[in-house]
Amino acid sequence: MKVYTRKAVLFCLLIFTIVLASACGTNKTASDQKDGSGKQTENSQPIKIGVLASKTGALESYGKQTLRGFELGLDYATNNTMKVDGRKIEYIIEDTETKPDVAVQKATKLLEEDKVDFLVGSSSSADTLAVMPLAQEYKKIMVVEPAAADSITGADFNKYIFHSARNSSQDAVAGAAAIAKKGVKIATLAPDYSFGRDGVAAFKQAAEKLGAQIVREEYAAPTATDFTSNIQKIIDAKPDYLFVVWAGANSPWKQIADMKVQEKGIKISTGAPDIAALSTMAPLVGMEGFTVYYHDLPKNKINDWLVSEHKKRFNGEVPDLFTPGGMSAAISIVEALKKTNGATDADQLIKTMEGMSFGTPKGKMTYRKEDHQALQSLYAIKLVKKDGVSYPVPVLVRELTPEETAPPIRNK
Repeated sequence: MKVYTRKAVLFCLLIFTIVLASACGTNKTASDQKDGSGKQTENSQPIKIGVLASKTGALESYGKQTLRGFELGLDYATNNTMKVDGRKIEYIIEDTETKPDVAVQKATKLLEEDKVDFLVGSSSSADTLAVMPLAQEYKKIMVVEPAAADSITGADFNKYIFHSARNSSQDAVAGAAAIAKKGVKIATLAPDYSFGRDGVAAFKQAAEKLGAQIVREEYAAPTATDFTSNIQKIIDAKPDYLFVVWAGANSPWKQIADMKVQEKGIKISTGAPDIAALSTMAPLVGMEGFTVYYHDLPKNKINDWLVSEHKKRFNGEVPDLFTPGGMSAAISIVEALKKTNGATDADQLIKTMEGMSFGTPKGKMTYRKEDHQALQSLYAIKLVKKDGVSYPVPVLVRELTPEETAPPIRNK
């Protein structure tokens, strides 16, 4: 009887040990989980994405557009499953308030407390540049959208940054293509921070290459509401064109109209902004410029889906200037994860995303290997008054191809 009991005890201990080992063996990362044949198995851990956006502050409307696009992009790219390779995708949104110090606080919280696998954002170049070192410190991929400063993929670049948004140099090439030629005199007006100064520097280089002369550069505080002094100095310089680089609700268009700049023989050119800002540009009908996006310019099935789905979800509203950018950022993450079979190791993702092409509402984009800048189409346009539309409508003059708008590599 004693012998039988000891055998039973030993047998129970053996079973317990096997069960315990089996239980412990399930607590592994995606790369560790394998079946008996050595093949990697599905990981139940969610993929977490931390999204930084201006839900408040000067760029609130840009944040709203980007977030809508990002959510739509995840749905589109995963066929409404919100899963990649069996792993659920979760995202956490944080408001940067359009303040760099707040952006750093929120990004740190996402990385340390929420343990996100990716960062996305943000609406402001200043916010983005403040957060980028954290992506490097924590070794996490950061997809930048819609901030546009050249320094994101230039002087401040690190290998964890992928820039799905266009940058200031791409804007500049498009803007210069619209108006610059030999003998043309151009003045510029921009906000006095990285986005504005990078934009003007890139535009100047592109315009001078085409033979134009920059006769005046004016910079206003990003929060300015009175541009009288800046505009008067531009008038005094007597340019043929005033090229404006601006972002935010405090745009200079009303004062440009009030000071009768065009009546003084100075043509206005700029990147056509979002719909709210277009509503203030009635005096600029006939203006030649460029745009990042307007909903009826791209002709492809992804944009058709975006326009249709956006109208369904948001009470008939069409996608705005930065909606497709948010969608493109989401698509690029999902496409990369499909290629890595759901693995979120940063080094593996970097190898996967460098040179990767992916479909977007603006057509094919490609993350350039050298600096991770997304090469993409922009649009040369003219503002036209259309019946039944309350704002000047960007009408296509010609699509500027990704090859045509490719910016200089500035991170070396």
